[in-house]
Amino acid sequence: MIHIVDYGLGNIGAFLSRFNELNIPAVSAKDAATLSEADHIILPGVGSFDHAMNLLNKSGMRSTLDELVLEKKVPVLGICVGMQILGQSSDEGEQPGLGWIGGKIRALECRQDAGNVPLPHMGWNDVNPSQALPLLKGMQNSRFYFLHSYYFDNGLSENCGATANYGGDFTCIVNKDNVWGVQFHPEKSHHFGSNLLKNFAEL
Repeated sequence: MIHIVDYGLGNIGAFLSRFNELNIPAVSAKDAATLSEADHIILPGVGSFDHAMNLLNKSGMRSTLDELVLEKKVPVLGICVGMQILGQSSDEGEQPGLGWIGGKIRALECRQDAGNVPLPHMGWNDVNPSQALPLLKGMQNSRFYFLHSYYFDNGLSENCGATANYGGDFTCIVNKDNVWGVQFHPEKSHHFGSNLLKNFAEL
């Protein structure tokens, strides 16, 4: 069953509704005992990097998450700030991230090719796969809804699953083994988002 980590951030209800529409069993997990039964994990997030890490560390689920993801290799999907905390650190704060995928979170405006685009990056944008991705199986010309001012500056190119362009290309899907992250919001992305969540459930 898919477990959505409820540590105080992200629209848990929106994910539960999407999975219900897809007839895929899903529950929210607010404690380690519930989370320990997961065979797939959604790690949502909104707001700032440090706030997300502080809440997750105080949730009582951090060690269980590490065990499930790093030792038992349970598939996990980080979304928006939930993707960013998969990395090692962020220009936005001082807290260390989960460190499950090498890379640092940087401000979109600091890129040399950023130009004068308004921030945050908000609205629909094309997602361009860098490789064949099971998350995007059966989808062509996929578009997703974004809302962010920071991006995942991945340390290794092989961890970049897809890019989007906003004043230049940036990584919008990361992957390492069973760990996945998307910068956009599949729960707000209509049929593209539903297809991605269905593909994740089938990993």
